[in-house]
Amino acid sequence: MKVRLQQLRYFVTVAQTRHFTQAAAAMGVSQPALSKQIHNLEADLGAPLFARVRGNITLTPAGEALLPIAMRILSDIETARREVQEIVGAQRGRVRLGAIPSLCTSLVPHVLREFRTAHPNVELQVQESGSGDLVRDLLHGGLELAMIVLPVQGIDPGLRAEPILRERLVVASVDPLPATSPQGTVRIADLRDVPLVMFRTGYDLRDVTLQACRQAGFEPTFAVEGGEMDAVLSFVEAGLGVAVVPGTVIDGRRHLRATPLAPPGVLRTVALAHRREAALTHAAQALRDTLLTYLHRATRENTLPPGVEPL
Repeated sequence: MKVRLQQLRYFVTVAQTRHFTQAAAAMGVSQPALSKQIHNLEADLGAPLFARVRGNITLTPAGEALLPIAMRILSDIETARREVQEIVGAQRGRVRLGAIPSLCTSLVPHVLREFRTAHPNVELQVQESGSGDLVRDLLHGGLELAMIVLPVQGIDPGLRAEPILRERLVVASVDPLPATSPQGTVRIADLRDVPLVMFRTGYDLRDVTLQACRQAGFEPTFAVEGGEMDAVLSFVEAGLGVAVVPGTVIDGRRHLRATPLAPPGVLRTVALAHRREAALTHAAQALRDTLLTYLHRATRENTLPPGVEPL
């Protein structure tokens, strides 16, 4: 049996008008074409749906049984169509955003607040992780968008990464650093004999810190290693050592001080990434637009979080 939606629409229209010619006009088809589709429907179902008595069109028992079912099917299809249109139009749906930890505590909350105001029915899911993990989840379809640090080692050509901002790194410590200059800055080289609290392997800041130390001509000493952002900051607060972190994460940590790195400093570039072959949903596109609009406005008004610089 091959009952088609259009046949059900024709059937319901005839049942409501009780007139084939009027039903054909309402559906925008010729009367013979409509009659043929009704005949095909009756053949598929194995029973006549209409009785023609002295020029009047009435429903047969089979037609009476089919009518409420057909109307429910057509109603469900219309509901499904509206639901899909709402999702496509970013009125509803879901966006899965990945972001590195420093941005989850600084920039991302402001962006999500603006997005939620404009799109209150869109479900937001945020994943906080390092760039390597975020890239993997993007490629596997677990995220629509991700804010990652460039360059990501071995980044897949299937991703499009659009640089959007820079983060300036500082040295987090409990006590003043002994080599601090009169300008209140410290060189990476001055950390040669200072124990570092180091992030776990695969964490963006681990790679950045190690590269900076090696460029300054030394291998750093680790006081403790293996943590993520909250753990590393807690270890520094406990006096175990110092850590190189984005300036944004020090805000609100009253026991920590942030010492800027001497010029040119250490900067890392953050990009907004998504899969090349997968078109963004309207909801994901709306979140991307909200983020870029926020960055543009905050740059113009000089209200970006400390340590975040526009490109």
